[in-house]
Amino acid sequence: MINTTSEPLIQVKNIIKRFPVGDNEITVLKSISFDVHPGEFVCIVGPSGNGKSTLLNMVTGIDRPSEGEVIVTQQPVHTMTENKLAAWRGRQVGIIFQFFQMLPALSLVQNVILPMDFVKTLTPKQRRERAMHLLDMVDLADQANKLPSMVSGGQQQRAAIARALANDPPLIVADEPTGNLDMQTEEAVFGLFEQLIADGKTMLMVTHSRTLAKRIPRQIEIRNGVIFRDETTKKST
Repeated sequence: MINTTSEPLIQVKNIIKRFPVGDNEITVLKSISFDVHPGEFVCIVGPSGNGKSTLLNMVTGIDRPSEGEVIVTQQPVHTMTENKLAAWRGRQVGIIFQFFQMLPALSLVQNVILPMDFVKTLTPKQRRERAMHLLDMVDLADQANKLPSMVSGGQQQRAAIARALANDPPLIVADEPTGNLDMQTEEAVFGLFEQLIADGKTMLMVTHSRTLAKRIPRQIEIRNGVIFRDETTKKST
């Protein structure tokens, strides 16, 4: 359920992002502003090369705006030091990448444990128990001890979702999370996202899939570095 009475979970305020190109620079994002409230499922859409992934990087603190403010979970992400950003991200944000980003030398369960090792909020035994619970939630408990190379791309992405949930963050950010999946696996992964929203998570996702975008309650369309459209397509439950 969307909570519009509380503080927005994400506040993006007039952000501009410039990149140097030779002796010149290009402006990828041009005075972007929007809020996302707790419980919202929001997708960012638009043509390639228009700044969608750059915008996600601003929200997660992976990159910083040239101008403007980014406030996420009431924290000024744009001014935090790298050490503070890393600690904040570990507790507050789960990130799901298009290419899974699983560490190849670690088993699936070890990959899921890793974020918990970083924040050290549970005992080692509790971390493993939680990792197994999360893998069970995405139907991968029987694959827990396999290396990423031993399972399919869809299974790796489901393990990546489990990893993103390891520290129970309020915000999930996903960059083209179904871009490398077949239609059946895409549907299964999207079903997991819908369940996360039903469980009270907030999600911001970049997608090129028009089919998926139509099923997401709110769409923000980026064109030429500006918000071309920001509309609610259906009520979130």
